[in-house]
Amino acid sequence: MEYGHAQRSKYECLLFDLDDTLYPLSIGLAVDVTKNIEDYMVEKLGIEQSKIVELGNLLYKNYGTTMAGLRAIGYNFDYDEYHSFVHGGLPYEKLRPDPILRSLLLSLPIRKVIFTNADEVHALKVLNKLGLEDCFEGIICFETLNPIDKSNATTNNGSHEIFDIIGHFSQPKADSVLPKTPIHTSFGNVEYNELG
Repeated sequence: MEYGHAQRSKYECLLFDLDDTLYPLSIGLAVDVTKNIEDYMVEKLGIEQSKIVELGNLLYKNYGTTMAGLRAIGYNFDYDEYHSFVHGGLPYEKLRPDPILRSLLLSLPIRKVIFTNADEVHALKVLNKLGLEDCFEGIICFETLNPIDKSNATTNNGSHEIFDIIGHFSQPKADSVLPKTPIHTSFGNVEYNELG
């Protein structure tokens, strides 16, 4: 390489996780999201309050997100309703513009994309509050990974059996295969070639 010629970047794109990455965990939105997920499980899915913490932990650990785990074990619900319930009432006012991060992101001469398991509405609200809405070329979010199929997002009418994941893991040798989830997440079953 001749001196003075720009070196070609080793990477084509940088993926940034949104929540608790572009803003500090200490802001507390993660606690609010967890509470809203737990409330949704009790209020909308009828899960006993006493099982929420253990169930949520098992679903998150085994499926990457509680939502993906809930669908895997047999709960059917509308995705938009879930996201609206979980993210709709978040205290976004806790987020403040970050001019230093904005300047740093704009100075990077490479494609930048947000990658989140949340929906696009949430991602746009966060980016707007942080003053970063024009720093990214795109957003890979729940809707990107899970194109809407209304036949897959119905309310549970009781005709589906719910897999007892708590009972499954209470067995001495819980080595049977867990049910598969229809939801793609950034933690699990998405193929990287789908990122374009």
